[in-house]
Amino acid sequence: MARQPRLDLPGIPQHIVQRGNNRLPCFQGDTDRSCYRQLLREALLATGCTLHAYVLMDNHVHLLATPPEVGATGCLMQQLGRRYVGQFNARHARTGTLWEGRYKACLVDSDHHLLRCSRYIDLNPVRARMTDDPVAFPWSSCAGLCGLREEPLLSPHPVQQAIGADPYRALLSEAISDEDLAAIWLYLQQQSAYGRDDFRAMVEAKTQRFASVRPAYRPARSMNATG
Repeated sequence: MARQPRLDLPGIPQHIVQRGNNRLPCFQGDTDRSCYRQLLREALLATGCTLHAYVLMDNHVHLLATPPEVGATGCLMQQLGRRYVGQFNARHARTGTLWEGRYKACLVDSDHHLLRCSRYIDLNPVRARMTDDPVAFPWSSCAGLCGLREEPLLSPHPVQQAIGADPYRALLSEAISDEDLAAIWLYLQQQSAYGRDDFRAMVEAKTQRFASVRPAYRPARSMNATG
C-alpha cells in the first residue's frame, strides 16, 4: 500500500522530527552539530522555509518551521538530510544510512499550540538531563528566543514575537504537563494537525484528509522522555 503524503499547507507551521537509525547518534560531537546547523541555514535559504525553533539532540532533531508553499518542507529535509549524511559519513569514515526512515511532521496551529511546541523543543535537553538550564544548551533555539544570543537561523513566528523574550523564558520555567507532552507526541507520531477543533476542520477542508488523531497507547513512563 502506498504511503499517504504528509499533511502540507503553505504558511502553516510544521513540527518536524528526524531520528538517527535505530536511535543511534546522528551527532558525535560539536563539529557534527556545527556542520548540520550550517547546512540547515543553507537549506532554509534555498527553500524559503522559516525556522521558529530547533534542537539538535544526540540521536534526533526537532524543527519548527513554516513552508512558503506545498512541498517546501520536503525539499528542505531532503536537501539537508542528504548533504549532512554525505559529510557525516566522510568525516567518520563510514557508509550507509544515518536516518531512521522518513522524517515525521505535523501541522501546528498558530496560537498557544505553537508556543507549546516551541517550549517542548527548547526543553528537550532538560528532559534528557543534558542541562538544568535550557538557555545553556548551545545547540537549540532557546538562547536566541530568550534574547540572549544572536541566532541567524531563526525567523520568530508572530506568536513568538508577541510574547517577547522575557515572558518566553518565564514560560520555560513552567513544567510541561503530561497531557501536553502526550498530545504533542501523539500528533507528531500520527502526523496530524495539532491545534483547535476549527484549525483541524480547516486543514481537513483544504486537504480532504482526516487531520485529527486516533487513540494510541503509550506507556506513562515514556511521556516524560525526550522525543
